[in-house]
Amino acid sequence: MTAADDILRIDDLEKVFTVRRGGKSHELRAINDVSLSVHRGETLGIVGESGCGKSTLARVLMGLTGASGGSITLDGDDLLQRYRSHSAETRLNMRMVFQDPYASLNPRRSIADSVAETGDIHGIFKGRADRRRRVEEALDRVGLGAVFADSYPHELSGGQRQRVGIARAILPEPKLVIADEPVSALDVSIQAQVLNLLETLKERLGLTLMFISHDLGVVAKISDRVAVLYMGDVVELGPARDLFTDPRHPYTQLLIEAIPRPDPATRIAGGIDVSEPPSRMRDRVGCPFRDRCPAATAICADETPKPRALSEVRQVSCHHA
Repeated sequence: MTAADDILRIDDLEKVFTVRRGGKSHELRAINDVSLSVHRGETLGIVGESGCGKSTLARVLMGLTGASGGSITLDGDDLLQRYRSHSAETRLNMRMVFQDPYASLNPRRSIADSVAETGDIHGIFKGRADRRRRVEEALDRVGLGAVFADSYPHELSGGQRQRVGIARAILPEPKLVIADEPVSALDVSIQAQVLNLLETLKERLGLTLMFISHDLGVVAKISDRVAVLYMGDVVELGPARDLFTDPRHPYTQLLIEAIPRPDPATRIAGGIDVSEPPSRMRDRVGCPFRDRCPAATAICADETPKPRALSEVRQVSCHHA
């Protein structure tokens, strides 16, 4: 892939929060010098345990939270500059599907009004007839149909509400859709339906997706490439098949070992305890994973590992990988 194939480029992106603890101010680095690219037409999975910075990354990309440093470009446009100038076009070119289908829809607005909301704000409709046509077309594309246009959120199931959220995202025909944990609040049987829908829309509409999840099984199913985040750092990046069959970073290895298996006897011992995420107040020197890493040595405390190319399509940030 060349730079021309990248629809989104993230370079040295940072998001730092200042928090007070024990009467002192501390830096919490939610995103730490992240550099990534999203290729046109692909699905890039972003994976990591809760608190690793996935949702903060999504919010910064969407302009919902300001960046502390770095750059973001969408098809060559400087997004951070556009956010500062309140450019409407950016909001149309990159859309988001939120995690909670129950909280992301206004209960007082009809489904048609919710789906058309972005178009109404930015004036993309040519009239009431065009508005109705495009809303019904978006609902058809997500498998609901025009019959749901005049319904209200309380009349829909969780899976149907998430389809409405997807319809709202695709109506402006964006260049990129960010899906932040879009199936985590749904039953397993409904999850599969929503994942299949996203894959179908990607092929039919030529969408580019960034798919964020803590569920490695879901990410493996839908992603072309995967970036593994740990405490705001990208520790491993590569094609999904390669990363899941031959993980090189110890954190990736432990995440995969922790995937639940139907037969407990087949579960691999030593998996990471995702119920106890580490403190975000960390020293910037050394590897951020060293205190939980079974392979840590002295160099891991003294030197921060830099991203190292394993091949033209894979990289890892580890002294021992």
